[in-house]
Amino acid sequence: MRKRIVNSVPQQNVDSDHEWLDIEKLAVVEVTSEDNKFPIESALLPGKVSGWRASDPGEQIIRLLFDNPQRLQWIRLNFEELGIERTQEYVLRWSPDGGQSYQEIIRQQWNFSPEGATSEVEDYQVELPAVTILELNINPDISEKNAFASIEELRLA
Repeated sequence: MRKRIVNSVPQQNVDSDHEWLDIEKLAVVEVTSEDNKFPIESALLPGKVSGWRASDPGEQIIRLLFDNPQRLQWIRLNFEELGIERTQEYVLRWSPDGGQSYQEIIRQQWNFSPEGATSEVEDYQVELPAVTILELNINPDISEKNAFASIEELRLA
């Protein structure tokens, strides 16, 4: 007899559905500031666990400048805040022409609270045929200017 034991509810592993781009080989990364303990590669490269954190408070930009235009179909953003209550806003946009023009993908706000919502994970299915620049602008707290921007994970497929 041939048989299989399966879970009644199939579990999906989103990572297995995507081949994440090797940003280290495909792009130059620009950041407006960076805490030495939390460098940008910790958010962009698989296997890193600390994420990126700005060294200065206030709005920050992470910009990926691709060596060659890239087709993007999936974008994952993972933000975490365990310490303070704040409302973060981010804007994700892309350029097909080296920064001469930009198109907004998403603009979103999220309320972090240590007693409740400490994590925001967003998976965006997109169809961007020839991305030359991908830019993430993070305002870590729309009411305060003392908060530090951070991101645990930024993945592209």
